Amino acid sequence: METAEIARRFLAFFEKNGHTVVPSASLVAEDPTLLLVPAGMVPFKPFFLGQRTPPYATATSVQKCIRTKDIEEVGKTARHATFFQMLGNFSFGDYFKERAIPLAWELVTTPVEEGGFGIDPERLWVTVYLDDDEAAAIWRDKVGVRPERIQRMGMDENYWDMGVPGPCGPCSEIFYDRGPEYGAEGGPEADEDRYIEIWNLVFMQYERGEGSGKDYPILGDLPKKNIDTGLGLERLASVLQGVDNIYETDIIGRVLAKAAELTGTRYGDGADQDVMLRVVADHVRSAVMLVGDGVRPGNEKAGYVLRRILRRSIRNLRLLSGSDAFHMHELTAVSIDAMKDIYPDLLEKAAMIHGVIDAEERNFADTLRSGTALFNRAAERTRAAGGATFSGSDAFQLHDTYGFPIDLTLEMAAEQGLTVDENAFDALMQQQRDTAKRDAKAKKLGNADVSVYARLLDTSGATDFLGYTDQEGEARVLGLIVEGRAVDAARAGDRVEIVLDRTPFYAESGGQLADKGTISVDGRGTADVEDVQKPLPGLFVHRGTVRSGELVVDDRVHAAIDGGRRASVSRSHSATHLIHSALRNALGPSAGQAGSENQPGRLRFDFTADRPLRPEELAEVEEEVNTVLADDIPVRDFQTSLDEALKMGALAMFGEKYGDRVRVVEMSDYSRELCGGTHVPATGRLGVVKVLGESSVGSGVRRVEAAVGIDAFRRLSKESMLVGQLSEQLKAPREELPERIDSLVARMRAAEKEIERLRAAQVLQAAAGLADGARERAGVLLVTHRAEDGATGDDLRKLALDVRGRLDGDRPAVVAVAGVPKDRPVVVVAANKAAQKRGLKAGDLVGVAARELGGGGGGKPDVAQGGGTDPAAVDRALGAIEARVGESA
Repeated sequence: METAEIARRFLAFFEKNGHTVVPSASLVAEDPTLLLVPAGMVPFKPFFLGQRTPPYATATSVQKCIRTKDIEEVGKTARHATFFQMLGNFSFGDYFKERAIPLAWELVTTPVEEGGFGIDPERLWVTVYLDDDEAAAIWRDKVGVRPERIQRMGMDENYWDMGVPGPCGPCSEIFYDRGPEYGAEGGPEADEDRYIEIWNLVFMQYERGEGSGKDYPILGDLPKKNIDTGLGLERLASVLQGVDNIYETDIIGRVLAKAAELTGTRYGDGADQDVMLRVVADHVRSAVMLVGDGVRPGNEKAGYVLRRILRRSIRNLRLLSGSDAFHMHELTAVSIDAMKDIYPDLLEKAAMIHGVIDAEERNFADTLRSGTALFNRAAERTRAAGGATFSGSDAFQLHDTYGFPIDLTLEMAAEQGLTVDENAFDALMQQQRDTAKRDAKAKKLGNADVSVYARLLDTSGATDFLGYTDQEGEARVLGLIVEGRAVDAARAGDRVEIVLDRTPFYAESGGQLADKGTISVDGRGTADVEDVQKPLPGLFVHRGTVRSGELVVDDRVHAAIDGGRRASVSRSHSATHLIHSALRNALGPSAGQAGSENQPGRLRFDFTADRPLRPEELAEVEEEVNTVLADDIPVRDFQTSLDEALKMGALAMFGEKYGDRVRVVEMSDYSRELCGGTHVPATGRLGVVKVLGESSVGSGVRRVEAAVGIDAFRRLSKESMLVGQLSEQLKAPREELPERIDSLVARMRAAEKEIERLRAAQVLQAAAGLADGARERAGVLLVTHRAEDGATGDDLRKLALDVRGRLDGDRPAVVAVAGVPKDRPVVVVAANKAAQKRGLKAGDLVGVAARELGGGGGGKPDVAQGGGTDPAAVDRALGAIEARVGESA
């Protein structure tokens, strides 16, 4: 049975049994305590915690999941995978064990021709928690499982909780017996390689208290008992398809087979090779799904996870093939084709997914060349010093400068018999995070914070948004929150969150910044609104400060936005839609939206592209947008079904969640997008759009920035004034300025090269005199010299080698030259072979000098270079080298 058919049957079975089919949530978790969704129940977590009321009593889903904790084990075992799919059925206080257990057994054992999975009951075993007599009785008496096939296990195996105080309860698991060739008789407690778990049924019936691990008190029964089950789709596919592991199933197996074909290898020819092929197959599929859900390669958070698995895939492909050939495009295509039956949207996103992954492969090819050279030099230094530990600072530089994931550095170090100082690496990473951290607390709403909002939403319902038609209006205060707690009143000076029954304020979403304005009670109090967020769908939370008086729950208030600011933001948002359409016209449908920000008078628009735009393309985009402005096209919005909107060609942003009913904003046939933002009534209201530039913001993602309206006019006016000044200073007409400036730049560069040549010649002229003035220290010919400031590191290196070449090669000789090229001191040491035999190595001597300079350095025994931060210490550094030579006798 194919994997897609297993998923289809699962959903059909539970839908027939009264469950609502819920589409998979994005892999990018809404829960801010998680980067990515690691389990099938995560999207339902707020319902289980009582923070939100579920819109259905029972549900079923096929949830996309990513788990990276055991990424190093991927490929080494039959079970570990980065991306996997979890089939689940859920009950929110509706049914419990008495129905969950028989439903699971029915689906698993019903014959294939009747819609089930057709597994022989004689191949199945079940486990229950130690004292869960209720579940054991249902398995035995209602389902008919023989008592000897029901095994009891402890807290570690068969008791579930979220790791924090809240719901918990016993589990019951269904195991499949793969047969005596896989291990010993005796059920799951005897051998979990032979008996593999295929379905876990969690019975949430108790509330747990504080504690660590499995050591916590049970506080009592939950008000409502819930069901959460999880059946691993890939694992069940391996059972139903009769293969040894998930990598040989129909979907992952296709990617693995293509990887073997492209690299000229064969699966099964060797254990190490098989592991690498499995890693590639798993990671390519995982990357496809992550990119499809809007993740882009980066050095932080979900972007780092994606970059890590992509780069592991690419490196394994190169090791397998022994070449630098690019293979990711073909593997991505196979993965998309293999997954399309379960996720048809992958076909629509295919061009964008290819663009992102292809770009990362090209970037990593450059990274591997430069980063591997740096790694090899650092590894050589480590071994030359007699060490076996690759420094944390070198590992951090590889990560920070070259984008090397730490696990790649670990693998490369292990291949050379080295370990990595991971503690030092982690400390440097944490230091970087602390330095870069910005206070985003105001917009971070974890599960612990949303319960107060959930109570307001459940009690009073969603906020009525008036902002499409009104800029002010009357409203009632439903709730006030100060320092995370609901209060009855907020007074002057309080930082407050205000929930109204209706509001003209737009809450930040879809790239559009929130409105600002005031909420006031006639004659009694006023609050300045600085931000508006939606911590829960439908609930608008106004954040600001009580300027005067007080606000009280149930007050009738007047809410008014800053109309000028709204108009400016709306112009930017409409311009963003136009730029999106113009970019797609220029680059094709692969130029999908990857993010945006619309602020007063300015916008930025991120889009997927595997190359920079050429200047002429950017100019064409700008001209096309302004032509549409001149045509003054009406801007229309309307509500329709999601399916109908997509049929009309409306563009949806990847990563956004849409309901059954959506709002469409269209500008004739030129632009049509799903959008909840505010816009101008006609394109002519934008005035003018000036593109400010285009840049890279990550692998496969580019950014266009633009000014809109009066801001664009001011920019153009400023540029015109600047061009006028240049024309006046250079005594040239405006149209001749590019040619005149090119000529000036060429002359300046030629002069700089001539100055450089003369300076280098001047430095080298000193070589003969320095060699003649060599001093003898402890039987070693020694030259130390401070060059004039401005001499480059390359000049110093040439001088040191020239002087060394003029000295008697039969006698030990050391030359040390130092200078200050650009406010930072540099020292170069050259030692001949006779000196090296006496133990005077250039790399060691440079280290002595660099410590005096407040820096570091290294190199080969014959020549080495170092530097530091203290220019005043140059003479002291040269003296330290002379002292070390004197100690060599």
